[in-house]
Amino acid sequence: MPVTDEAIEKIKAMIVTGELGPGDRLPKENDLAERLGLSRNSLREAVKALSLIRVLDVRQGDGTYVTSLEPNLLLDAMSFVVDFHRDDTVLEFLEVRRILEPAATAMAAAHMPDEQIADLRRVLDSLDEVPTIEALVQNDLEFHRRIAAGSGNTVLCSLLDGLSGPTTRARIWRGLTQEGAVAKTREQHTAICDAIEARMPEVARSWATVHIAGVEQWLRSALVGEGTQPR
Repeated sequence: MPVTDEAIEKIKAMIVTGELGPGDRLPKENDLAERLGLSRNSLREAVKALSLIRVLDVRQGDGTYVTSLEPNLLLDAMSFVVDFHRDDTVLEFLEVRRILEPAATAMAAAHMPDEQIADLRRVLDSLDEVPTIEALVQNDLEFHRRIAAGSGNTVLCSLLDGLSGPTTRARIWRGLTQEGAVAKTREQHTAICDAIEARMPEVARSWATVHIAGVEQWLRSALVGEGTQPR
């Protein structure tokens, strides 16, 4: 194992075991390097790497601290990678959404507070009868964001939030080119909201699967049929 990787593993072990917790300050560099049997250079490289993925916070003139370790903070690194996706990976992002989002929707049906469900219904009702594609997509993003938050699982919510960006262009492309896309989106969103409101997790899961799989299936057909990709 490379020396830097070994140093990262040793610091991670201190956090995992609870020796260091959120907000704790790391021991001084000399003391920590000696304690872990590391060179100061390898320790510095490990600290730099862990600060890049938001595990550690290096404060100049103050010291190095463990961050809050909140999921949304730690998943920033994933969002950074997602921002560099290529158009030919959009289908892969949709596949992951199809796996994760139905689970989040079922959890929302079981746990989402009544007032949040009412807000979700208001999001649907706020869309004009003949919306622009931009308004439809923004409404779609907000609808799915609220459901993910309503799952009550912050890790799942952060993952889905990170996955929503790469599929936005595909959503716009579908709205512009597929006949009946607006009506179909409205119908499926309403069915999902109805199932959540009725506290029917498995029905909500099924409708979410149908909804996302439909977008995925359409995109596969469009890419194959036209030899193009959403840009």
